[in-house]
Amino acid sequence: MESLATRQHGVISNAQLLALGFDEQWVERRLREKRLTALHRNVYAVGHRRLAIRAPWWGALLAYGPHAVLSHQSAAVLWGIRRSRRGPVHVTAPQGRQGLRRRTGIWIHRCKFGPEDVTTQDGFPITTVARTLLDLAEVAPYETLKGAAEEADRLKRLRLRELEEAIERGRGRRALKPIRRLLDELVAPNEGRSPLELRFAAFVRERELPVPEQNADVLGHEVDALWPAAKLVAELDSWEHHGHRAAFERDRARDPKLLVASYRTIRVTHRRLDREAEKLAAEIRQLLATPPG
Repeated sequence: MESLATRQHGVISNAQLLALGFDEQWVERRLREKRLTALHRNVYAVGHRRLAIRAPWWGALLAYGPHAVLSHQSAAVLWGIRRSRRGPVHVTAPQGRQGLRRRTGIWIHRCKFGPEDVTTQDGFPITTVARTLLDLAEVAPYETLKGAAEEADRLKRLRLRELEEAIERGRGRRALKPIRRLLDELVAPNEGRSPLELRFAAFVRERELPVPEQNADVLGHEVDALWPAAKLVAELDSWEHHGHRAAFERDRARDPKLLVASYRTIRVTHRRLDREAEKLAAEIRQLLATPPG
């Protein structure tokens, strides 16, 4: 029991306890002894009420059975494409299931989804990034949706073809208008390249900058774009939110190594392309004209 509850961040269901060989009398006794604490009907915290941060997610999933998945805002938080905020846990359960009552602290969504719309992340059953964005398009303001998509791109989790396929499966949903607008703004898919790569390529072309090498190797590290003669690197990922500390630290550890070898690094984000395109182009021209070292 303890190992299962540990994997589920300190939460377990009545059905799981019965499957492990415990009976109802055992459960009732543990509840009286406060060794189990009810979170929802037939869902318990093991040992105490001081729950792990992600425990409410497991509690919500167990409350709605084995086919439920994290979705909408909760899925976006787990994928790292939205910041965590207080509010209900969002869970989607298959359309047509009976007995899916609202429970305190849980927002239950009933809709059709298939195996191509779900996956696992950190042990949680969850909607895919593409399906999560489609769901967000139905409940969140457009700027929130766009910000989530851009963060998914920075994390290299956004696949536009998968998003298009999710749209095809979601015909008739209110989400289609904003999600199609998002696709138009992110640029059509091109051989699996990310939206930020496509935008940067268009930026280089429109401002008549020298075309860099893509995904080049520098001192054993792959960089997003490279002007070899100028020893100038353009990185298309950026640190924006505290949820991606490992990637942030890895990039910062690499930068001094490149700098010692006289490589300069300039960082490109959606925000810079939106708001500082001319300034960015001027910086690149100046660096290309300045000898390295």
